Amino acid sequence: MGVSRRTLLGGAVALTGAAVALRAPWVADATAPTTTASPFTLGVASGDPTPDGVVLWTRLAPDPLAPDGLGGMPSRPVLVEWEVAADAGFRAPLARGSAVARAEDAHAVHVEVAGLRPAAEHFYRFRVGTEISPVGRARTAPAPGARVDRFAFAIASCQSRPDGYYNAHAAIARDDLDLVAWLGDYIYESAAVGVPGRAHLPAREAVSLADYRLRHGQYRSDPDLQAAHAAAPWAVTIDDHDVENNWAGDVSQVDDEPDNDPAVFRARRADAYRAFWEHMPLRRAQRPQGPEMRMHRRLTFGDLLDLHLLDTRRYRTDQDPKRPRDRARTMLGAEQRAWLTTALAGPTARWNALGQQVFFSPRDLTAGPATGLDEDSWDDCAAERDALRDHLVAARTPNPVILTGDVHAAHACDVRADFTDPSSRVVATELVTTSISSGGNGSARGAGDAALLAENPHIRFVDRRRGYVRNVVTPREWRADFQVLDTVSTRGAPARTATSVVIPDGDPGARA
Repeated sequence: MGVSRRTLLGGAVALTGAAVALRAPWVADATAPTTTASPFTLGVASGDPTPDGVVLWTRLAPDPLAPDGLGGMPSRPVLVEWEVAADAGFRAPLARGSAVARAEDAHAVHVEVAGLRPAAEHFYRFRVGTEISPVGRARTAPAPGARVDRFAFAIASCQSRPDGYYNAHAAIARDDLDLVAWLGDYIYESAAVGVPGRAHLPAREAVSLADYRLRHGQYRSDPDLQAAHAAAPWAVTIDDHDVENNWAGDVSQVDDEPDNDPAVFRARRADAYRAFWEHMPLRRAQRPQGPEMRMHRRLTFGDLLDLHLLDTRRYRTDQDPKRPRDRARTMLGAEQRAWLTTALAGPTARWNALGQQVFFSPRDLTAGPATGLDEDSWDDCAAERDALRDHLVAARTPNPVILTGDVHAAHACDVRADFTDPSSRVVATELVTTSISSGGNGSARGAGDAALLAENPHIRFVDRRRGYVRNVVTPREWRADFQVLDTVSTRGAPARTATSVVIPDGDPGARA
């Protein structure tokens, strides 16, 4: 990899203060904001790598906690210069240019860089006036069809800031990763009381554009989260708390009376989507149009891995538990389902991952002969879930692995051809990441986990501590290391491997 990740992360802050030494190739911009504070308080990020490029992101916000959500910026556009190099010292520049940060976009910048070398390590930074941003690292995807011997990436989700410190992000930043796949709940819209040291959270729920911008600014201010973004490109999708808990389609959560009017909720979703896009390294194709935002897409990494990112919120049927669970219920919607089934029918890479939000495998949550299902999971759309599983078999999709977040607990599951028959063959594997911090300090086992495993023999593993899943994919196998933390109530706790599972090529199922 050349420069070590620790050296890069340690030098990022130092480079911010080295503007005089590094600004020689760049020309100062007369429209730079007149402020003594750095505009790069929210760090930098990259995302959605392709063989020849990547998205570069930053947002100018000298005061990210300004109550109006505008980050302390003036209402005029600002020219932002960017630079990509083959080394962290920028002695070998590869590309540079400029972009306009506009007030209507909260002075966020999305640069879609192209023309880079495939499967190569790159470093990037931004400049405004005499201020230079921290340095980020991004690795481009391998060339189409190129042989890839190893791909390492993390899956993570659910980072309620008031629930604890982002020790998991500090560990992600230290891992040698090609990608981070974020599976939802980047922010939490609800008001909450934080642990000591996690202050500056508003006492009310986010409902307006200014509210959502401020909430993203609060989360993005965290140094461990910034380090994880700077260390590797991210591929992100969205879940409920990025807008509102348990929303589905155009329907607000059942108990939220003010938003029961679909038109009112669509306006709220438009504000949440806009703030989400402003703070994520997403491409123009994902830029929302009012209350609509296309999040489903596929990222390909040579001949080894296809990552299909899904949206299980925007198109799903109202999850009101009083509604019948019939075959018409949908998690994906017709358009997304058609796109996914076509993609999975090939041609595809050796491994096919579905990055999505909610628990795919059945979970009977009630001990004994009665059955208790979770309406916030695919059990709410069981017919569509089973049809998708059967399509994976019929299309002979190579090595399907379903990646899941949401439930704040790590699981490994065997996806069986018939979930009612524990002896039926395993046709896919589900890996579920726990939360980064949501739920606060967890434990290795919960009070009901023995019953959960007894009622659901296809669930092979459960751990309720905080953390993430580190995946190393090769042509021979997929190895998933479940990384856990003993505490998130104090900053700096290390991550360690609770267990590892291996999925051999051509033989689905999680093996310890």
